Amino acid sequence: MKKSLLVIAAALACAGASAQQTETLKKIKDSASVTMGVRDSSGSLSYTLGDGKYVGYHVEICQKVLADIQKQLALPKLEIKYQPVTSQNRIPLVQNGTVDIECGSTTNNAVRQKDVAFAVTTFVEEVRIAVKANSGITSINQLNGKTVATTTGTTSVQTLRKHERANGVDFHEVFGKDHADSFLLLESGRADAFVMDGAILAGNIAKAKNPTDFKIVGEVLSTEPIAIMLRKDDPAFKTAVDNSIKAMMKSGEIAKIWAKWFEQPIPPSNTKVGMAPNENTKAAWAQPNDKPAEDYAKK
Repeated sequence: MKKSLLVIAAALACAGASAQQTETLKKIKDSASVTMGVRDSSGSLSYTLGDGKYVGYHVEICQKVLADIQKQLALPKLEIKYQPVTSQNRIPLVQNGTVDIECGSTTNNAVRQKDVAFAVTTFVEEVRIAVKANSGITSINQLNGKTVATTTGTTSVQTLRKHERANGVDFHEVFGKDHADSFLLLESGRADAFVMDGAILAGNIAKAKNPTDFKIVGEVLSTEPIAIMLRKDDPAFKTAVDNSIKAMMKSGEIAKIWAKWFEQPIPPSNTKVGMAPNENTKAAWAQPNDKPAEDYAKK
């Protein structure tokens, strides 16, 4: 009997901890701090300048969201802690409460929606292929017998394998621990191609020693909504985040943030990615939604 009571008590304690964990606004208010998940090398979306400083399109959007939440909670001060995450650990760190809001380059899809929630889509990405400019590779079917790099924990190579133009194309996969590492595989010649979100490819090419040595080629492999990731089952926090982002979309501020990070020179090297928002991204700004990638594939 005692053992049963202990089991019940433990279960109740876990349930209580879980309920407490999901109340992100209360957690932020009580601690006057918030932890933002960021990426070291997710192109212009989220990257590091070193010394714990993180910048980018999604980082700036999240900073503005958190400023709105600070006002909502009437906090005189809100400390933002930056927690680097990877493609592999980003979902567990959001689930276990280490990260409150993940501001990187995460695709919103149906599988991930079982574990986490997503804010309204801020960018609709097109998965592409980057190669060396002198490689002669211009399409998927030329990857037969080649080595293709991608980043551990991402879905890009699965997307490539599923593409109808990849039928009968046999390639070898190599994995970088993060996007910069994957790009290095291409840069150093250990891979013939790097398959990833176009913005990440463009951002890493812009930061390369000789950007003209690389180009993005071939078919669009898939269209994927990229969004800020949150803990699941916390509607109050999701509403606060969504309302802030929707206000940026309505006012046109989000387009200005996009232009700052994708169409103007950015630090540290003051190079320009040179990427205008595509039509899918503009549509997501005009009609805010949190639809998963599977809805885009139905078109």
